[in-house]
Amino acid sequence: MTPNRRNFLSLAGSAGLVALAGMPAWAASTASELKSMTGHAQPISLAERTARIARAQKLMKAQGISALLVEAGSSLIYFTGVDWWRSERLTAAVIPVEGDVLIVTPAFEEPSIRETLAVPGTVRVWQEDESPTALVAGWLKERKLAGGTIAIEETVRFFASDGIRALLPEATFVSGNPIVRGCRMIKTPAELALLQLATDVQVAAYRHIYPKIEKGMAQGDIEAMLLVASRALGGLADGALVLIGESSAYPHGSDKPQRVADGQIILLDAGVGVHGYQADISRTMVFGSPSKKQRLVFEQVQRGQAMAMQTAKIGVEAGKVDDAVRALYQTFGYGPGYKLPGTSHRTGHGIGMDGHEPVNLVHGEKMLLAEGMCFSNEPGIYIPGEFGVRLEDCFHMTPKGPVYFSGPIASIDQPFG
Repeated sequence: MTPNRRNFLSLAGSAGLVALAGMPAWAASTASELKSMTGHAQPISLAERTARIARAQKLMKAQGISALLVEAGSSLIYFTGVDWWRSERLTAAVIPVEGDVLIVTPAFEEPSIRETLAVPGTVRVWQEDESPTALVAGWLKERKLAGGTIAIEETVRFFASDGIRALLPEATFVSGNPIVRGCRMIKTPAELALLQLATDVQVAAYRHIYPKIEKGMAQGDIEAMLLVASRALGGLADGALVLIGESSAYPHGSDKPQRVADGQIILLDAGVGVHGYQADISRTMVFGSPSKKQRLVFEQVQRGQAMAMQTAKIGVEAGKVDDAVRALYQTFGYGPGYKLPGTSHRTGHGIGMDGHEPVNLVHGEKMLLAEGMCFSNEPGIYIPGEFGVRLEDCFHMTPKGPVYFSGPIASIDQPFG
C-alpha cells in the first residue's frame, strides 16, 4: 500500500465511518453512498467471556495445569477483552486454574488497559526499571502455583516464557495449545453471527466495486476502492490482495506491476473485521470475455470447492478434505500433490478472530472436524506463466454438515453473485 493511499484510508474510524475531508472524489463518493452494515452488531458479552475462562479452567484442571500465560494478541482479547498490541514492553494475562485472571502491563498503560478489561481480574503494573516476568512469577508464588505446570500459549514470545521459566525452576512448562485451541476452535452462536456479518460486509464491498473496475487500472487502484468500500460499510480493513493477469498464477502475487486489460484475470483476496472477527473471501473475474481455458479452470476450482464441502463431515480428519480435493485435481491432470500446475497450498485454514487460525485443511492433519469449527475453502488452481483461479469462501461445521458463510459462486460470468 502506498503512503498516499494509506493517508486517506486511515481516516476510517473504528465504527467504519469514513471521513470525507481530503479524500479523492471517488473515495468521498463511495463513503457517502454506502451505509454501515454493522451498527447493530452485538459484541461478545461478559457472560460469554466468563464462560470462556470457565471452559479454559475446566480443561486446565482435567490436564493438571496450574496456570496459562497469554500475551497481547487475539487470545488475550478472546479471554479478557483487553485489546492491545505487542511491543518490547510485555502486556500479558495469567489465567489460573481457579479464580480471576491477572493482567500484567506497564504502569503508564494501566488506564488504557482497564478500559478494555471485560472480565473480573487483578491488574498489576511494572515500572520501566522493573521486570514484568518477575511480576508474573511473584504472583504465581503468591497463589501457590509456582511449583505446578504452567501452560504457554503458542504465540507468546521467547523472552516472556524464558524469563518466567528462569524464575520458577521448580515449575513444569508445557504448550497451551490444548487449552487455547480447545476453547477458540469451537465457535459459539455469538461468534458465528459476527463471522457472518464480517462476510456480508466483504461481499457487499466486492459487489460495490465490481462495476467500477476499468481498463488501465493498477492493482493499487482496485485495492484502494475496495478498502474504502469495506470501511464505509463498517468493516475494519487494512489491506487487500489484487492480482492481475500472470500475477494471479502465484497465490500471493508478484512485484511486477500489472494493469487491467481485456481478457485478463483479476483475482481479489480480502477480508474485514467486525468486533474482532474476520472474513476471508477470494473472487476471480475476467475483465471482458473469458477464454475457453479460463472458463474450464474456473469450473474445475468450483468442483474442487464442492468436493471439499462434500468431504467435510463431523468426525472426519481435517486432512482428508485436502486429500479429496487433490485426488480430484489429479484426474484433471494437475499435481500430483502440491506440484504445479495445480494447487500449491492447503485447501483451507481455520478462521475466527485471526484470519488464519488452527487447524488447517492440509494433508496429514489428524484433527477431527467438530461442530462449531470454521474454515476457509480455497482450492485454487495455478498455471505458472499464465494465470490462476482462486475461489475462497468460509464455512462452519454443523451436525448436518458444513454451512457456508458466503458462496458458492455460480459462474465466471457472475463472479460476485
